[in-house]
Amino acid sequence: MSPTSITVLISGNGYAKAALEMLKKPGSSNLQAIIDACRNSTIPNAGIIRVISNREKAYGLERAKRANPKDIPTAYLNLLKYKKQHPATPDGIDAAREAYFEALASIVLEDKPDIVVCAGWMLIVTASFLDKLAAAKVPIINLHPALPGEFNGMNAIERAYEAFQQGKIEKTGIMIHYVIKEVDEGEPIVTKELAFKEGETLNDVEARIHELEWRAIVEGTKIAIDTLLQARTGTAND
Repeated sequence: MSPTSITVLISGNGYAKAALEMLKKPGSSNLQAIIDACRNSTIPNAGIIRVISNREKAYGLERAKRANPKDIPTAYLNLLKYKKQHPATPDGIDAAREAYFEALASIVLEDKPDIVVCAGWMLIVTASFLDKLAAAKVPIINLHPALPGEFNGMNAIERAYEAFQQGKIEKTGIMIHYVIKEVDEGEPIVTKELAFKEGETLNDVEARIHELEWRAIVEGTKIAIDTLLQARTGTAND
């Protein structure tokens, strides 16, 4: 059986300073977790064929270039270029996003991946982007730092921490889910809970969330690949 090919989408820095410094350490990122899992066969018979970021200086692009046993091809595609080509109106912004995600779909599908993994991708994809991947029978999964139905969208960790500070919740968590047109509402693949601790800072919470993410992204990717292969061949990727 041919190795399962994975394309990973990342955005890069979007964390508090302490958490960001932690993410720059060896082995400390969702992308690195997938790289390591493919290398040590935790995700068996699979490999990353490209890492794509919308941020030129995303540290994950450097991780990909330094990956062992060989470097991973990368691509950089910034939305700002497309925004500059359209007026700063609601229709213009929509047109810019459509053009951007059409270009992104072309880059992704040119490699013929089996699956796309959003591992810290911060842009909301368009319906047309999802339609192009669906037509090519390429599933796309995402890591979201909240439990299903809670804190969909941006700044989920910060909003959950604020809710805890206000006494509204006692736990949060993360999920790996299939990406659909409704933001962060796709079918969950893996969920993991995290109980808040009295006195901890937002940085503390982010650090603990990220440690959960590194395990969950591997587990969720493996399950999604197994599900894909079962559908295609009736055999999981063992």
